[in-house]
Amino acid sequence: GETNTDSIFAAQKDTLGILAKEHGETEFVGYKETKIKAKVIALVGKESDLVETANIGDEVVILLNTTPFYAESGGQIGDAGTIDWDNGQEEGRAIVISTAKSPEGLVKHNAKVVKGSLRTGQGVTATVDLRRHEIAKHHTATHLLHESLQQILGKHVGQAGSLVEPERLRFDFTHPKALDPDQLEKVEHRVNSWIQDNLAVAWQSMPKEEASKLGAQMLFGEKYGDVVRVVSIGEGSKNISREFCGGTHTRSTGPIGAFMITSEEAVSAGVRRIEAVSGEAIVST
Repeated sequence: GETNTDSIFAAQKDTLGILAKEHGETEFVGYKETKIKAKVIALVGKESDLVETANIGDEVVILLNTTPFYAESGGQIGDAGTIDWDNGQEEGRAIVISTAKSPEGLVKHNAKVVKGSLRTGQGVTATVDLRRHEIAKHHTATHLLHESLQQILGKHVGQAGSLVEPERLRFDFTHPKALDPDQLEKVEHRVNSWIQDNLAVAWQSMPKEEASKLGAQMLFGEKYGDVVRVVSIGEGSKNISREFCGGTHTRSTGPIGAFMITSEEAVSAGVRRIEAVSGEAIVST
């Protein structure tokens, strides 16, 4: 039969479906902004019911009309941060622990109220925390790694999955056998040389057809709409990478700092996995 979680999930889906019809998708402004003013359009409680107010200690899904929080997608972990407000009587704060997206395009801020009480309709300040910078370094480094593997091992290398976190990256790719120490060193060295070159990183949205003509790499198994976002690293003759990607990136490769492979192993037949660190995470490795 249906477990409690299943019924909660179904209820939440209904609630979110109704809200999506009413409000449309959450506007995401996080590529440019990490702190904005927004409005609470709904609060979803533990039992997936809409609640009018969330008080100290309550865990609640906060839905805003617009958000700078990146929702987990394409292997990139969702943002964390804070939502603050002042209702005239008191100041309040909720800690955003993780951010996800509903199938209807609503951004779900999974949060806990730590101060004051939050009501539906309240104006708030939404602030993404600094781990976003470390996530961006690892995401841009992932694109460099993908390109480096293709240049050193061959064009058969395709992405078979990835995970981008503040502390590390994990990249799965198609390749028939283990990389020898010499290949690993070459892959790592090439990524580091691109970081030293401080290549510009740019992104733009364009029709899918146009992006394909430009040779932008699509990721196997991903669903793309008619308009896609293309992330390019390096300009003109120095353009080294062009991929379809909705993630957040550094503005140039320099801020990644350095790149270090920590492991390389088999995941399944014909698929290898590399784990690596960059940015602040290298210092603590």
